[in-house]
Amino acid sequence: MREAIDNFLNYLTVEKGFSGNTISAYQNDLNQLAEFVEKEAAKRSTMPSWSGFGRQGMLRYLLELKGKDYSTTTLARKVASAKSFFRFMVAEGAIKEDPMQNLESPKVKKALPRPISYSQAMRLLEQPTKTSNSPEAKRDKAMLSLLYASGMRVSELVSLNLNDVDTKEESVRCFGKGRKERIIPIVPRAAAAVAEYLEEARPRLTHSESERALFLNRRGERLTRQGFWQILKGYAKKAGLESKVTPHTLRHSFATHMLGGGADLRSVQELLGHANISTTQIYTHLTSEHIRRTYEKAHPRAK
Repeated sequence: MREAIDNFLNYLTVEKGFSGNTISAYQNDLNQLAEFVEKEAAKRSTMPSWSGFGRQGMLRYLLELKGKDYSTTTLARKVASAKSFFRFMVAEGAIKEDPMQNLESPKVKKALPRPISYSQAMRLLEQPTKTSNSPEAKRDKAMLSLLYASGMRVSELVSLNLNDVDTKEESVRCFGKGRKERIIPIVPRAAAAVAEYLEEARPRLTHSESERALFLNRRGERLTRQGFWQILKGYAKKAGLESKVTPHTLRHSFATHMLGGGADLRSVQELLGHANISTTQIYTHLTSEHIRRTYEKAHPRAK
């Protein structure tokens, strides 16, 4: 049974190009499902197998999941993992019938992202070098400036190598989901911050000339997502940002501010690396809401 899961995960890695974090989530979800199948088989004193699991077994599993007080989002992900796995098994001929066929997934209400304002973004970006001129401060300024200027995902940011940023041409090359490459123009201030980091800070952080990662930690190794998250939390607190600011907040803010400044939806889609424009359209709700609030606040007859 576990071999079937390994084959599926290998398919997601090689054929679909899914990220390590996504693969890990699928692995955890499917191992939980496998444990349930084994437990069910033990009750009947039979050998556990995917082919012998069936629709009724899947319904019992779903009931067990619902009884564990998972959030709707987590429950939906676990159901989606199982659906993808069984579709793969049917396609490979490992099982004849999909036990999840016609079973509905939990409905997840998409929460609108909460961007920060332009003035808040500027206040955040000023924090690293406000009181320090250290290599880490210059690195942090470059990272925050680049993230807000490009709308990259944090995973894309920490995956950048030295040859991915061209400060003279003011552009950055990153690889999104499925290793899809895109070139993003960046504003001069962000390019200047990265150039300063490369010239004055990175040489003091690196411990090896063979290290190609753009952003380094104090050990001279590639900075991790978790490391960046801790750095961002510290600066958000210093900037006095009361709302929860995550690495994805700057991506949301980039998209919202671009659309609010007159950028067309298709261009923002390409900059964000969204496969479908419907994913990008969520930001039109944000700009519309901003316009409505501004109108109600400013118009003399709005109240």
